[in-house]
Amino acid sequence: QVQLVESGGGLIQAGGSLRLSCAASGGTFNRYGMGWFRQAPGKEREFVAGISWTTSYADSVKGRFTMSRDNAKNTVYLQMNSLEPEDTAVYYCAADPRGTSTSRVEAYAYWGQGTQVTVSS
Repeated sequence: QVQLVESGGGLIQAGGSLRLSCAASGGTFNRYGMGWFRQAPGKEREFVAGISWTTSYADSVKGRFTMSRDNAKNTVYLQMNSLEPEDTAVYYCAADPRGTSTSRVEAYAYWGQGTQVTVSS
């Protein structure tokens, strides 16, 4: 069973930066496609970024967020710069054992519990 644990969320002012981490255990991490998603109150969960052989981003975060992975540490990261109040959400890490990293929520078999990011104006 794969377990994912996110960390690094918090309260920050607009324009600031945060780095989220997601530590994985219980599987063959380097074969997984990984994704970051977020969900704001009253909204559907949405794709933020994904990484497999390539990295992809939602248009709303392109140029501000950077996703990376360290296979030696079984960890993925999401560096978030120039944060905006609209980025406020619970951020989730997800894993696809098939190795893809699509924007589709249903493609991911494993999910973390999420970490809250709140950006104040």
